[in-house]
Amino acid sequence: MFPDLTRDDVFRIETRRLWLRWPTAKDIPAMLRWAGEPEVAEMTARIPHPLERRDVEPFVLKVRSGNAAGTGLTLAITQRSAPATLIGLVGLSGEAAAPHLGYWLGRPWWGDGLTAEAVQALADAYFAYAGGERLQAHALPDNPASRRVLEKTGFRRAGRALRACPARGGDREMDLFGLDRDAWMSRAAAVEPAPELAMAC
Repeated sequence: MFPDLTRDDVFRIETRRLWLRWPTAKDIPAMLRWAGEPEVAEMTARIPHPLERRDVEPFVLKVRSGNAAGTGLTLAITQRSAPATLIGLVGLSGEAAAPHLGYWLGRPWWGDGLTAEAVQALADAYFAYAGGERLQAHALPDNPASRRVLEKTGFRRAGRALRACPARGGDREMDLFGLDRDAWMSRAAAVEPAPELAMAC
């Protein structure tokens, strides 16, 4: 799904305010703290609450393995002023034809557009550098903030259906969203250029 450029853990995406990089074991305490808050976890399909270290450690290994294989791309959201400090995650996983976009952001950083900035950067990288054709995303109906992020970044609502929510006790009704290459190209032509991709030691 992703080219060799993204498969090294020195890979990063830089935006105006963010530095998106591979997650590491050093990020586990921040993941436990911020993703473990009920206000964050309960708005996701896969983050259990309470969140424990035994949940997070294998997750970090799994997403790093997926990044290295190019079968997905999960990145730690950090601020450019503090790139060592994780404040959230954004990632693509699933089938190559239409990978699923997922994300969360720690509660202290809500309301400032950082989630949309991270989502936009990863979507841009997927379409511009990985040759992707379509992305999909889901949001719980009682999560209007997540729907706003998707709409702000060009995703279009595609109905409502049951989707797996293993951390929420089984299938739940979700609002479905999609973004295809044509819509992304139209939007990209009208806004800023794709984010800077970088590799550095």
